[in-house]
Order: sequence, then C-alpha cells, then structure tokens
Amino acid sequence: MSEPRQLASQRTPLPAQRAAVAAPPADTKGSKSATDTKGATGIRGAEAASATGAAGKKPGKARDAFFDNAKYLAIVLVAMGHAWEPLRGDSRAASALYITVYTFHMPAFIVISGYFSRSFDASPNRLKRLITGVAVPYVVFEVAYTFFKRTAGGDPDYPISLLDPWYLTWFLIALFVWRLSTPIWKVVRWPLPLALAIAVLASVSPDIGDDLDLQRVLQFLPFFVLGLCLKPEHFQLVRRKEARILAVPVFAAALLFAYWAAPRMNAAWFYRRDSAQELGAPGWSGAVMTLAMFGCSVILAACFFAWVPGRKLWFTALGAGTLYGYLLHGFVAKGSRFWDWYDVHWVHTPAGEITVTVAAMSLITVLCTPPVQRMFRFAMEPEMEWAFRKDAAEVARRR
Repeated sequence: MSEPRQLASQRTPLPAQRAAVAAPPADTKGSKSATDTKGATGIRGAEAASATGAAGKKPGKARDAFFDNAKYLAIVLVAMGHAWEPLRGDSRAASALYITVYTFHMPAFIVISGYFSRSFDASPNRLKRLITGVAVPYVVFEVAYTFFKRTAGGDPDYPISLLDPWYLTWFLIALFVWRLSTPIWKVVRWPLPLALAIAVLASVSPDIGDDLDLQRVLQFLPFFVLGLCLKPEHFQLVRRKEARILAVPVFAAALLFAYWAAPRMNAAWFYRRDSAQELGAPGWSGAVMTLAMFGCSVILAACFFAWVPGRKLWFTALGAGTLYGYLLHGFVAKGSRFWDWYDVHWVHTPAGEITVTVAAMSLITVLCTPPVQRMFRFAMEPEMEWAFRKDAAEVARRR
C-alpha cells in the first residue's frame, strides 16, 4: 500500500513543470490514487483526512465520479433496507431483498472508507479532521437521537450515553476506532487474515458487551482492512465488462438463495451486533457464519461496484453528502415506527411496498443535496479552529 510520500512522488507534473524538466508523465496508478484521495469526502470525517496531506490541501484535483456514485448508491440501499425492515413479516419477497441488500450495502460502504484511509498517518491535520468530522458528529447525533427517542419514542427516561451508540451512530464510533487503528494495519504482515481472526473471536465472545457497539466494530473490521489493502487497479478489475456481465447471474442467485433462506434464517446475523450465543446458536457457528458472510459480502460488493457507473451523472455530486443523508434519515426511519406509519394496511400491499421504497429513495436523495449540507454543516463538519493548538510548521509555511 502506498505511503503519502510515495503518492506525492507519483503525481502527474503540472504543465509548467513538464516544460521545465524533461521528465515522463507520472504513471496511471499514482495519478489515480491522488485523484481518488481527493474525491473521497462523502464519509466526511473518515475520508476528508485522506484528501488533505500533511503539507495541506492539494488544489486542482477533480473528484472521482465512480466513488461518489458508489457512495450515493450505497446510501440509497441503506435507506431502502431501513424502509423494508417492517415489511419483512408480511412479504417473503421483501425479506429476500432485505437480506440481499444487507449482505453487501454496509460492507461496500466500509470498504470505500478503508480505501480512502490508506494514507492516514495520525498527523495533527488528520487527527483534527477525524475529531471534527467523526467524533463531534457522533456526540451531536447521539445526544440528538436520545432526545428524539425521549420525545417521539415515548421514553422520557432514556439516558444519554456516549458509550452505548443508539441506532445509526454505531457507524461513527466504529469509523473513529478503525481510522485510529490504520497505522497498525499498515505495518502488520497479514492484515486481512488478522482482522478476520479478530472478527471470528468477537462472534464467539458473548461477554464483549454493548459498550461502543464493540461487536459491530470488530465484526465489520475486516471490510475496513480490506479497503486499506485495495489499490486502484482492483477497482478497475471489477469495473470491466466481463465483471458487469458476471454480476447479473451472481445477483440473481443471491436473490434466489435469500428467498429460500428468508423464513429459515435469523436476519440479525447481518447486523453483526451480537455473538452467536446471543443469537441462540452454538459458539462454533459464529466462526462459520463470520467467514461465510464475509465471502458472500465481498462477492456481492464486487458485483455492486461492477455496476456503479464511472461517469458523472445527475446524482454524482450527492456522493459528497452521504453522511448527512445517513444520519438525518434516521429520524424519519425511527419516527415511522414511533408514529405507527406501518400500521396502515395498504403499506403492506405491493403498491404500498413500492411507495415506501420510492419514498425512502427520494428522502435520502434530498438529504444528500448541497442545501442540506450547508444547513447542517455546523454539526457535521465544524471547523473548530479554536479547539486546537496552532501547528508550528503550518504557521511557518503561511508566513
């Protein structure tokens, strides 16, 4: 995996630099890595730090449409999955779609997060972005969700606890832990097998508890580490025409299997928030399910990436606002349960299920738009310069 100095040495020279020195253009791999790094601000706290090196911002680099498209489409699938959850009891088809989507949507999102964490080096600038882009939103939304549950959920005594993430905030605390652990994964010899071993051990350890949703942090860890290990050419490989063609029968087979498994399988396995024993299964099954689901998730995530368009489309710009959509749509997703929206009979008809799906897609799309980003930037991306010491090297460079 490339280090920051190596990435800098591989960047394509500016026109003026090519005129001044007779040097060949940088290779495609290096140019792609730098472009991808700049284009990764959708998951703000985790990926924005990858877009800013130790020497400051890199101006003039275009965002990569492929990754913005992937982030937007993945977050749409997240919203659709949340909308389908109350429909699973009445519709086997909805259950099959739910299981299929839950197999890969968060793993794909986490792989992208890991991919854009490759250059994290715990430098002051990146630690600042980690705090303002992940830790601060975690605190803000954990408190906001708590008050929402107290009022809309009819639980006035529900406590505020930063150690027990509620609903969607688990992803932020997991992202914070994963990002801090990045330097470790960059120095160990076999990072992915080690991460898988940790996930397996977590799946058979019921005593881990609920603090910081540590089960999810550990069981989803292999996908983040996989992203750290990936290179641009790996994404190019799955974007080939052959991969797109192969993805069709693979998805079809996954849907057929999910349709068969829906009444037979506990969907809680896909949440990765409990050990096998807590799900009423023998301990050894945790190891088997962890490895099996990792393989299935990677295959379906690869098929998903194969069908993500690489060109700029109308929704490409929305990839920069995926964290906004993710956290904000949680109020509506939970509110729909608190306010008994799913108790209406027609919602459980085919027409109602389609309406719910379209509504979820529309909502998450609106919440990812630039106006919403500007409205909530104070909570999602606060600058907070007042909270940090001045970096002596940065001050010296500005003089």
